[in-house]
Amino acid sequence: MSKITQAEVQELADVWYKKLDVHAPLEEFKPLLADAGVKMVFPEATVEGWEGFSGWYERVIGIFFDEVHTLKEVTTTPKGDDKADVKVVVKWEASVWKPPAPTSERIVLDAYQTWEVQRSPETGKPVVLTYIVDELKYYEGSAKL
Repeated sequence: MSKITQAEVQELADVWYKKLDVHAPLEEFKPLLADAGVKMVFPEATVEGWEGFSGWYERVIGIFFDEVHTLKEVTTTPKGDDKADVKVVVKWEASVWKPPAPTSERIVLDAYQTWEVQRSPETGKPVVLTYIVDELKYYEGSAKL
């Protein structure tokens, strides 16, 4: 296998965030995640495996709407032939409504993340193995999670 490239990881991140923005059907995420060993650390929960991701995703698409993810930085460091460490910075904007408030609130922040990706033995493409949200930096005036 060849080393995972910056371009491959950039494409994975682009596809990932586009799917999050449109609240894509859950099954569309399956080819983007490793078959085994997936671990995701979000501010509100740590989840493992497809079942953990599924539960998290179904929950958050019921909370946040009008989402916009803008990739600001994707830095890939190959680790052997079939893995890479990735630093991601993404601007995340989303609206949330907390009943009985008369209006929704807008969250705007930069999320600093660390991913570990590996090459899928089935497709040969990089997939997410570990996804950790390291830090959130809110913009002035943003609602908080």
